[in-house]
Amino acid sequence: MSLLQFASQSRLLLIGALIVLTGCRPGHEQGAAPQSAAAPAPAPAAAPEHAATMFTVAQLNEREINRRGVETVIWAMPAVNYDLMRQEMIDATEGEVGQVIFWGKPLSWHNQTLTPNPDTLYFMGFFDLKNSGPMVIEIPPADSGAVNCNIVTAWQMPLEDVGKLGIDKGAGGKFLILPPGSDKPAPKGFIALHSDTYGGFFLCRSNLASHADADVEASMKYGKRIKFFPLSELGSPRESTVYVDVMNTDFDATIPYDAHFFEALNRVVQAEPWIERDRAMIDSLKTLGIEKGKPFNPDAATRKLLDEAAQEAHAVLEARYEAGWGNFFPGTQWRAAAPDEFIRAASNGYNDPNVYPVDARGTTYTYGYVGIKRLGAGQFYLMTIKDKGGAALEGGKNYRLRVPPNVPVQQYWSVTVYDRQTHALVRDVPRVSRASNVTEVVRGDDGSVDIFLGPAAPAGKEANWIPTDPNRPFELMFRFYGPTQALFDKSWTLPDVERMQ
Repeated sequence: MSLLQFASQSRLLLIGALIVLTGCRPGHEQGAAPQSAAAPAPAPAAAPEHAATMFTVAQLNEREINRRGVETVIWAMPAVNYDLMRQEMIDATEGEVGQVIFWGKPLSWHNQTLTPNPDTLYFMGFFDLKNSGPMVIEIPPADSGAVNCNIVTAWQMPLEDVGKLGIDKGAGGKFLILPPGSDKPAPKGFIALHSDTYGGFFLCRSNLASHADADVEASMKYGKRIKFFPLSELGSPRESTVYVDVMNTDFDATIPYDAHFFEALNRVVQAEPWIERDRAMIDSLKTLGIEKGKPFNPDAATRKLLDEAAQEAHAVLEARYEAGWGNFFPGTQWRAAAPDEFIRAASNGYNDPNVYPVDARGTTYTYGYVGIKRLGAGQFYLMTIKDKGGAALEGGKNYRLRVPPNVPVQQYWSVTVYDRQTHALVRDVPRVSRASNVTEVVRGDDGSVDIFLGPAAPAGKEANWIPTDPNRPFELMFRFYGPTQALFDKSWTLPDVERMQ
């Protein structure tokens, strides 16, 4: 029996039961006090004409699947985003959760995660506390190098920011990820992080002094000093970390807006406990065929409805992204990389009982990943999808971004081009960004830098050029690593991208 047939039959049984109940003598409904003969019960209000026949049972079921499917996609975006990356990691390591994957060179377009940073080296480790028990992440001190790391749950809730600009301030440390409900004390010298999910990951960015081969090699060696292993192996010969270089692997974790989205969500539901704030979704997911402890196997008709729901949710989220959430610098098109309401809620663990910005969270995780506990301390990001005149950025046109001197950073800044439709790095281009740690970038006499964007480099400007796909729109992200006060008090301003004639 299909999901639709089962739901239809259930509804018909319910309707029949209601008819039987309403056939009782007036005044004797279940739980009602008897009415006296002298005071008959008032007649029920007349129902709108043909209200009962406005939709068939089958139509109501289809509408319910669509309605709940759309809301599910918006709500589940951070968890599905996590699961897609985890599946890519499993493929790259042949099924080994608990290893560290890394990119041994600055990222190329073969990394199709959402808005990644191509001006650093990525080290990433996924954990499964249900099978491994508590996991140790040991961060080296910032001596020969430095990392900026974020540790998150399966819902990408930030547990902690670590590294030179994190909670340890570059001293390094041993962080212990504890599973849901654990009251196990951490060993002396460890910092306990209590996760409300079994799954999660950490993302560490090993800083580059430059993109020169020697500096890339030094950054990679420093990153490999990160340790990641189960607490049960502490002090034993088995205490070790396995590193897997995925630089030459096609790593695609872009969001699928079809029934595959719900397959990814089902994996999360089966693996993770329900978080109290999300228990209202249990029945909604059952409507879609997703239920803890049961297989998810929608028939063709239901799968088509799920495809349509995901596509509609995509349109809703895209409209929110297009509309934006206010400009960071007054009078410009630049905006913070996430809405303020979501940043505040996530950094506080959603502890305000009157605020749960699911819409803002869903929008954010369509174009990015990982959670940052103290955004603005270690890094800060700005995005734009429009030029100075308010027109969309088109890959077939030419633009200039003038970066003023004295960018307010302690480490480095970078600007990256992403595909507007996938939010991943533009495919089939020789490079995707320019940054202050790229030595060949040419600076003006005053220290400013002109970045050129378009399908071909302007004559003599190749070192400062980022290529675009002439057939696709694009977007920009400007990163500040180690941002300083001048960024936040706006005494330094990043001007808009200008179209060149």
